Amino acid sequence: MYEQSLVKVVEPIKKTTITRLNRTKKWKYGYNKEHDIIIISKTGKIGQILEIQNLRIGLPLEPVQVHMHKSSRWQKIEYPKELSKLKNIFDWRSYPEEQKEQWYDYINEEFKRREEGFWFMNNKTPTYITGSHYMYLQWSKIDVGAPDYREANRLFYIFWEACKADKRCYGMCYLKNRRSGFSFMSSAETVNLATISSDSRYGILSKSGSDAKKMFTDKVVPISVNYPFFFKPIQDGMDRPKSELAYRVPASKFTRKKIVANEQQEDLVGLDTTIDWKNTGDNSYDGEKLALLVHDESGKWERPDNILNNWRVTKTCLRLGSRVIGKCMMGSTSNALDKGGDNFKKLYYDSDVTKRNRNGQTKSGLYSLFVPMEWNYEGFLDEYGQPVYHMPDHDVFGPDGELIDYGIIDHWDNEAEGLKNDQDALNEFYRQFPRTEEHAFRDEAKNSIFNLVKIYEQIDYNEGIGAQGNVNTGNFQWVNGIKDTQVIFYPDPKGRFNVSWFPPNHLQNKIIVKKGIKYPGNEHMGAFGCDSYDISGTVDGKGSNGALHGLTKFSMEDAPPNHFFLEYIARPQTAEIFFEDVLMALVFYGMPLLAENNKPRLLYHLRRRGYRGYSMNRPDRLWNKLSTTEKEIGGIPNSSEDIKQAHAAAVEMYVQQHVGHLEDGVYGNIYFNKTLNDWARFDITKRTKFDATISSGLAVMACNRNLYRPNAKIERDKLNISIAKYTNTGNTSKIIK
Repeated sequence: MYEQSLVKVVEPIKKTTITRLNRTKKWKYGYNKEHDIIIISKTGKIGQILEIQNLRIGLPLEPVQVHMHKSSRWQKIEYPKELSKLKNIFDWRSYPEEQKEQWYDYINEEFKRREEGFWFMNNKTPTYITGSHYMYLQWSKIDVGAPDYREANRLFYIFWEACKADKRCYGMCYLKNRRSGFSFMSSAETVNLATISSDSRYGILSKSGSDAKKMFTDKVVPISVNYPFFFKPIQDGMDRPKSELAYRVPASKFTRKKIVANEQQEDLVGLDTTIDWKNTGDNSYDGEKLALLVHDESGKWERPDNILNNWRVTKTCLRLGSRVIGKCMMGSTSNALDKGGDNFKKLYYDSDVTKRNRNGQTKSGLYSLFVPMEWNYEGFLDEYGQPVYHMPDHDVFGPDGELIDYGIIDHWDNEAEGLKNDQDALNEFYRQFPRTEEHAFRDEAKNSIFNLVKIYEQIDYNEGIGAQGNVNTGNFQWVNGIKDTQVIFYPDPKGRFNVSWFPPNHLQNKIIVKKGIKYPGNEHMGAFGCDSYDISGTVDGKGSNGALHGLTKFSMEDAPPNHFFLEYIARPQTAEIFFEDVLMALVFYGMPLLAENNKPRLLYHLRRRGYRGYSMNRPDRLWNKLSTTEKEIGGIPNSSEDIKQAHAAAVEMYVQQHVGHLEDGVYGNIYFNKTLNDWARFDITKRTKFDATISSGLAVMACNRNLYRPNAKIERDKLNISIAKYTNTGNTSKIIK
């Protein structure tokens, strides 16, 4: 059965603390450093705390009375016909005073909901939506009329409100599926914020200028036009502009005081707020000051346009010095990696809220959010906006009243199964309707030399149930910090090692010493491969990672055969840290290492520390054919074309035999998706870019070194043996001379 992992309720703060501060309304909107949560409540009180993609968000406290629609679900409240006749604030001024009185409370309540959010009963459950979400549902016009309530969109808006509330944050980077409603939701938010802001600018970008223009004219403008008079400022120019929407006279709260004062037109202060769009380019909005930048289809910017370059420029439009004064609402599906997807992928992972600098900001400044497709797929959402994951055991109806008798997971599986023989079509389907981040960034198959079907089968298996609980993240360290003693592993979520198997205690740290040289005690069980680096830092700070992989082979020991048990893909601050990491892994597992010797510092490090016996010699040459350096430190060169071909063939062999669906529902046991994705993208003509493939391929070669061993030619002297020949005619045989 499907178990969602998008959101969970957490309790990081004692209930007594929450109650105490609620009593005095001390919870302030914004980031609470003491408790490490972002508070989106504007009432001074908090209730439930949600964790969405590692971001902890404090919701407002549930009120005593929660709004209840007749159907116990979301329903748009009909706009009173009497008020719908009023088009602007001036119509209101001419309205009879005695009739205005009955609408004070209604108008003020709408402003309150816009500001604080709204509680309603949804299938007998008290449900909170933010003010922005309320404005989208209640007052925004989209292509199908009024939007449906969806639980996925509720979480989206809660996450977005947290981005707005957190002063450290520049906005969101939203990885989505098709038809998720992002374009309309971001358009609605643009209008919502612009109509309550003064002297501000709101911008729109998309994968092309025409797409940005279409979003402006077909979404932003109709939503603005559809606003009720009490929310809608008077705008300059045409009713339906093509390039810029300018608000002049503001909407403001209608209070008895203002009504009595009977403000005249000249008393009103103009908003001087605009919404416009720009052509796509690296320097779009350069030098502007923006309150909100909407980035639609950011994952589809194709060369020469580059979303990374554009974000570096436009990010400065959202700040004054260190102070964040504007936000970015970015959302997209992803193109293939070589069609703009690689840049968006980098931006998305640079927005991980668990990886912050000392200022508390992510590398990009944005916060990443991924909502799996099963949360937001039309036709599989019930009348309460909840996804129908599996075939229901009772009648379930959609918002349109149609019976839903099938689950989205089964539907998606069937679609994917039908595309298994067309890898490019399958990858496109995954990108359009991703269930995982891996799906969203699934690349085209054209360049790979390995069996992509098997690789992606393994990736999907790992993301399902395959890798659950099978991979431990952490680091190795010497016991008590004393080098060259015993090595232990300690878990650490931010560790550099991913490990899926540990040898039994009696086989850990097994060393054999011969003539003062240390040799691995478990050489018969497996081996390591390594792609090293020599220089700690690079000019651009983009040096390749060091990579280390451990692989078992068949043995009589208690170890799974042909199992990649260790993955290390990292670049610590110094090369020496990397060398020591490698050494500790070798010692802990008691297995040898095959490494490329064109970057020899690692191998010299092993030799210097007395571990030359752990460095394997190249398997394709006999000892007397090795160079002086090879005899000294071991290793294998990467310059030989034969070696390159043998390396690629080693990975290819492993993929064919041990990856993906094998037989009878059994799958391979390589649980490292970073490595699998590196295999999927591997280009033998640009092999140096693929650290994980180099490292893992060397591990396969090390475990199968007998395949590469040369046949020794033994020259033998010819034996000079004379054999007598006889004639057998007559009664007596005679020797033939």
